[in-house]
Amino acid sequence: MRIFGFIFARGGSKGLPGKNIKPLGGIPLIAHSINAANDSGLIDRIIVSTDDQAIADTATEYGAEVPFMRPAELAQDTSPEWDAWRHAIREVDDFEVFVSLPCTAPLRSGEDVRRCIELYLEGDCDMVITTRTAERHPSFNMVTLDENGYASIAMPTAGDITRRQDAPKIFDMTTVAYVTSPQFIMEHSGTFQGRVKSVEIPPERAVDIDTELDFAFAEFLLERNK
Repeated sequence: MRIFGFIFARGGSKGLPGKNIKPLGGIPLIAHSINAANDSGLIDRIIVSTDDQAIADTATEYGAEVPFMRPAELAQDTSPEWDAWRHAIREVDDFEVFVSLPCTAPLRSGEDVRRCIELYLEGDCDMVITTRTAERHPSFNMVTLDENGYASIAMPTAGDITRRQDAPKIFDMTTVAYVTSPQFIMEHSGTFQGRVKSVEIPPERAVDIDTELDFAFAEFLLERNK
Protein backbone atom coordinates (compact mmCIF):
# COMPACT_ATOMS: atom_id res chain seq x y z
CA MET A 1 0.00 0.00 0.00
CA ARG A 2 1.21 3.49 -0.79
CA ILE A 3 1.10 5.62 2.36
CA PHE A 4 1.38 9.39 1.98
CA GLY A 5 1.91 11.76 4.87
CA PHE A 6 0.43 15.26 4.63
CA ILE A 7 1.26 18.34 6.66
CA PHE A 8 -1.25 21.18 6.37
CA ALA A 9 0.39 24.46 7.35
CA ARG A 10 -1.19 27.72 6.34
CA GLY A 11 0.57 31.05 6.73
CA GLY A 12 -1.97 32.86 8.89
CA SER A 13 -2.27 32.14 12.61
CA LYS A 14 -3.96 34.58 14.98
CA GLY A 15 -3.18 32.67 18.16
CA LEU A 16 0.55 32.43 17.46
CA PRO A 17 1.69 34.34 14.34
CA GLY A 18 4.21 32.48 12.19
CA LYS A 19 3.99 29.41 14.41
CA ASN A 20 4.52 26.80 11.69
CA ILE A 21 8.12 27.89 11.12
CA LYS A 22 8.80 29.25 14.60
CA PRO A 23 11.90 27.51 16.05
CA LEU A 24 11.21 24.92 18.73
CA GLY A 25 14.12 22.98 20.15
CA GLY A 26 16.41 24.36 17.47
CA ILE A 27 14.31 23.52 14.40
CA PRO A 28 11.13 24.99 12.87
CA LEU A 29 7.84 23.65 14.18
CA ILE A 30 6.99 22.04 10.83
CA ALA A 31 10.26 20.11 10.87
CA HIS A 32 9.09 18.12 13.89
CA SER A 33 6.18 16.76 11.83
CA ILE A 34 8.51 15.94 8.94
CA ASN A 35 10.91 14.13 11.26
CA ALA A 36 8.13 12.10 12.89
CA ALA A 37 6.86 11.04 9.47
CA ASN A 38 10.34 9.87 8.50
CA ASP A 39 10.89 8.17 11.86
CA SER A 40 7.69 6.14 11.49
CA GLY A 41 9.36 4.13 8.75
CA LEU A 42 6.04 3.60 6.96
CA ILE A 43 5.39 6.80 4.99
CA ASP A 44 6.38 6.83 1.33
CA ARG A 45 6.02 10.54 0.62
CA ILE A 46 5.76 13.60 2.89
CA ILE A 47 3.73 16.35 1.25
CA VAL A 48 3.14 19.84 2.61
CA SER A 49 0.03 21.85 1.73
CA THR A 50 0.56 25.56 2.33
CA ASP A 51 -0.32 28.96 0.95
CA ASP A 52 2.88 30.52 2.29
CA GLN A 53 6.18 30.52 0.37
CA ALA A 54 8.31 30.77 3.53
CA ILE A 55 6.65 27.63 4.88
CA ALA A 56 7.12 25.90 1.53
CA ASP A 57 10.82 26.77 1.46
CA THR A 58 11.32 25.57 5.04
CA ALA A 59 9.48 22.31 4.38
CA THR A 60 11.63 21.62 1.33
CA GLU A 61 14.78 22.36 3.29
CA TYR A 62 13.84 19.69 5.83
CA GLY A 63 13.05 17.04 3.25
CA ALA A 64 9.34 17.33 2.49
CA GLU A 65 7.73 17.85 -0.92
CA VAL A 66 5.66 20.89 -1.86
CA PRO A 67 4.25 19.84 -5.26
CA PHE A 68 1.46 22.46 -5.18
CA MET A 69 0.43 25.59 -3.32
CA ARG A 70 -2.85 25.75 -1.47
CA PRO A 71 -5.41 28.24 -2.86
CA ALA A 72 -6.04 31.27 -0.67
CA GLU A 73 -9.71 30.38 -0.21
CA LEU A 74 -8.66 27.15 1.51
CA ALA A 75 -6.25 28.90 3.89
CA GLN A 76 -8.53 31.26 5.81
CA ASP A 77 -9.38 31.15 9.52
CA THR A 78 -12.82 29.89 8.53
CA SER A 79 -11.66 27.35 5.93
CA PRO A 80 -12.59 23.77 6.92
CA GLU A 81 -9.53 21.53 7.18
CA TRP A 82 -11.50 18.79 5.43
CA ASP A 83 -11.62 20.92 2.26
CA ALA A 84 -7.83 21.31 2.34
CA TRP A 85 -7.55 17.53 2.67
CA ARG A 86 -9.71 17.04 -0.42
CA HIS A 87 -7.70 19.56 -2.40
CA ALA A 88 -4.43 17.80 -1.54
CA ILE A 89 -5.82 14.42 -2.56
CA ARG A 90 -6.80 15.80 -5.96
CA GLU A 91 -3.32 17.24 -6.48
CA VAL A 92 -1.21 14.10 -5.95
CA ASP A 93 -0.83 10.66 -7.51
CA ASP A 94 -2.94 7.69 -6.54
CA PHE A 95 -2.31 6.28 -3.07
CA GLU A 96 -4.16 4.14 -0.55
CA VAL A 97 -3.50 5.60 2.91
CA PHE A 98 -3.77 9.26 3.93
CA VAL A 99 -1.91 10.38 7.07
CA SER A 100 -2.30 13.94 8.38
CA LEU A 101 0.42 15.13 10.78
CA PRO A 102 -0.45 18.65 12.00
CA CYS A 103 2.39 20.96 12.98
CA THR A 104 0.63 21.65 16.27
CA ALA A 105 1.76 18.35 17.86
CA PRO A 106 5.57 18.57 17.64
CA LEU A 107 6.28 16.26 20.57
CA ARG A 108 4.83 13.15 18.90
CA SER A 109 7.25 10.32 18.15
CA GLY A 110 7.72 8.30 15.01
CA GLU A 111 6.46 5.32 16.99
CA ASP A 112 3.20 7.18 17.75
CA VAL A 113 2.69 7.67 14.01
CA ARG A 114 3.59 4.05 13.28
CA ARG A 115 1.04 2.78 15.83
CA CYS A 116 -1.72 4.84 14.19
CA ILE A 117 -0.91 3.53 10.72
CA GLU A 118 -0.63 -0.07 11.89
CA LEU A 119 -4.00 0.14 13.66
CA TYR A 120 -5.59 1.50 10.48
CA LEU A 121 -4.00 -1.24 8.36
CA GLU A 122 -5.70 -3.88 10.50
CA GLY A 123 -8.69 -2.98 8.36
CA ASP A 124 -11.65 -2.76 10.74
CA CYS A 125 -12.14 1.03 10.81
CA ASP A 126 -12.49 3.99 8.47
CA MET A 127 -10.25 6.36 10.41
CA VAL A 128 -7.75 6.35 13.26
CA ILE A 129 -7.45 9.39 15.52
CA THR A 130 -5.33 10.04 18.59
CA THR A 131 -6.49 10.78 22.12
CA ARG A 132 -5.22 11.45 25.62
CA THR A 133 -6.94 10.95 28.96
CA ALA A 134 -9.03 14.03 29.72
CA GLU A 135 -8.05 16.15 32.70
CA ARG A 136 -11.65 17.20 33.35
CA HIS A 137 -14.86 15.19 33.19
CA PRO A 138 -18.12 16.70 31.84
CA SER A 139 -20.11 14.90 34.55
CA PHE A 140 -18.10 16.37 37.44
CA ASN A 141 -15.81 19.22 36.45
CA MET A 142 -17.41 20.98 33.46
CA VAL A 143 -20.44 23.27 33.48
CA THR A 144 -22.68 25.20 31.12
CA LEU A 145 -24.29 28.58 31.87
CA ASP A 146 -27.92 29.44 31.15
CA GLU A 147 -29.19 32.84 29.97
CA ASN A 148 -29.27 34.07 33.58
CA GLY A 149 -25.71 33.00 34.31
CA TYR A 150 -26.57 29.97 36.47
CA ALA A 151 -24.24 26.98 36.16
CA SER A 152 -25.22 23.37 35.57
CA ILE A 153 -23.16 20.21 35.10
CA ALA A 154 -22.49 19.77 31.41
CA MET A 155 -23.34 16.06 31.24
CA PRO A 156 -25.10 14.78 34.39
CA THR A 157 -24.35 11.16 35.25
CA ALA A 158 -26.99 8.50 34.98
CA GLY A 159 -27.97 6.27 37.87
CA ASP A 160 -26.01 6.14 41.08
CA ILE A 161 -22.57 7.27 39.84
CA THR A 162 -21.32 9.83 42.34
CA ARG A 163 -17.53 9.60 41.86
CA ARG A 164 -15.49 10.49 38.81
CA GLN A 165 -13.56 7.24 39.22
CA ASP A 166 -16.78 5.27 38.62
CA ALA A 167 -17.86 7.23 35.52
CA PRO A 168 -17.04 6.13 31.97
CA LYS A 169 -13.53 7.24 31.03
CA ILE A 170 -13.35 10.40 28.92
CA PHE A 171 -10.68 11.28 26.37
CA ASP A 172 -9.53 14.48 24.67
CA MET A 173 -8.85 14.29 20.95
CA THR A 174 -5.31 15.32 20.05
CA THR A 175 -3.70 16.41 16.78
CA VAL A 176 -0.91 13.82 16.80
CA ALA A 177 -2.18 12.01 13.69
CA TYR A 178 -5.20 11.20 11.55
CA VAL A 179 -5.13 8.12 9.33
CA THR A 180 -7.76 7.24 6.75
CA SER A 181 -8.23 6.59 3.04
CA PRO A 182 -8.55 9.15 0.26
CA GLN A 183 -11.89 7.57 -0.61
CA PHE A 184 -13.32 8.18 2.86
CA ILE A 185 -12.35 11.85 2.73
CA MET A 186 -13.84 12.36 -0.72
CA GLU A 187 -17.08 10.53 0.11
CA HIS A 188 -17.73 11.97 3.58
CA SER A 189 -17.55 15.35 5.27
CA GLY A 190 -16.48 14.55 8.82
CA THR A 191 -14.44 12.18 10.95
CA PHE A 192 -17.28 10.53 12.85
CA GLN A 193 -19.33 9.66 9.79
CA GLY A 194 -17.42 6.38 9.75
CA ARG A 195 -16.02 3.79 12.13
CA VAL A 196 -13.32 5.48 14.20
CA LYS A 197 -10.63 3.93 16.39
CA SER A 198 -8.06 5.76 18.48
CA VAL A 199 -4.50 5.44 19.71
CA GLU A 200 -3.92 6.86 23.19
CA ILE A 201 -0.88 9.14 23.40
CA PRO A 202 0.90 10.00 26.67
CA PRO A 203 0.15 13.59 27.73
CA GLU A 204 3.79 14.66 27.40
CA ARG A 205 3.71 13.80 23.67
CA ALA A 206 0.19 15.09 23.00
CA VAL A 207 0.74 18.82 23.55
CA ASP A 208 -1.34 20.82 21.04
CA ILE A 209 0.21 24.20 20.22
CA ASP A 210 -2.20 27.04 19.51
CA THR A 211 -1.00 29.87 21.78
CA GLU A 212 2.21 31.34 23.19
CA LEU A 213 1.51 29.50 26.45
CA ASP A 214 1.23 26.17 24.61
CA PHE A 215 4.49 26.91 22.82
CA ALA A 216 6.26 27.76 26.08
CA PHE A 217 5.02 24.51 27.63
CA ALA A 218 6.34 22.52 24.66
CA GLU A 219 9.71 24.25 25.04
CA PHE A 220 9.74 23.34 28.73
CA LEU A 221 9.00 19.67 27.99
CA LEU A 222 11.69 19.48 25.32
CA GLU A 223 14.25 21.00 27.65
CA ARG A 224 13.24 18.69 30.49
CA ASN A 225 13.53 15.63 28.25
CA LYS A 226 17.13 16.56 27.41
